[in-house]
Amino acid sequence: MTVDGGVSRPARTSPGRVTPDRIPQATVARLAVYLRVLTEMLAEGVRTVSSDVLAAAAGVNAAKLRKDLSHIGSSGVRGVGYDVSRLTEQVESVLGLTRSHAVALVGVGNLGHALAGYGGFAQRGFGVAALFDVDPELVGTTIAGVEVLDVAQIPRVCAARGVTIGMVATPAAAAQQVCDAMVGAGVRSILNFAPAVLSVPAGVEVRKVDLAVEMQILAFHVSRRPDGTIPDATEKVYG
Repeated sequence: MTVDGGVSRPARTSPGRVTPDRIPQATVARLAVYLRVLTEMLAEGVRTVSSDVLAAAAGVNAAKLRKDLSHIGSSGVRGVGYDVSRLTEQVESVLGLTRSHAVALVGVGNLGHALAGYGGFAQRGFGVAALFDVDPELVGTTIAGVEVLDVAQIPRVCAARGVTIGMVATPAAAAQQVCDAMVGAGVRSILNFAPAVLSVPAGVEVRKVDLAVEMQILAFHVSRRPDGTIPDATEKVYG
């Protein structure tokens, strides 16, 4: 099940090896941001980076960044900083990105269609291996080279294609049944875009993405501005 906390110190099974499930969830989320910044730096030919520069690029303070990286057993060299290539490899390893993941998406309506066609997933090792829907007008069509199949085929196809991550983009009423079908096929990680809370057995991780809730949070911050204006696009609001 989803865990909203963690132990504040790294756990190691052997020298130099970090146990990922003991890393705080907030740190895991920031590691993904650090990885994006590090990947951009690698592409630009940057070889070393200080904690101050990396923290600023990731939108956090340097002390928090250093603490986060200590959880994965990484520390910079005083006066030099972090080796960008080595740190990238460390973060990728902790996040489980040393292998590709097959993704199944259920619900190819407006949001699902956009998700299915987003090329950034495959570029980061999350190739969409299967698409499902109940609409007979959508079943049999192809999105980004992947055929849309009937939801009745979820158990067979997910198991056959080695799906490790599922995405749910269905209406709320169908979300739990879809989730159950994917879990039954061995999927243990689910990204939920449906406006519903999913019930899953122990050992299954669910991450919920509710775009309406995110908009409401932003509306709250807009309403608190003295002049009532919308924040500039370059501004960042941290909770």
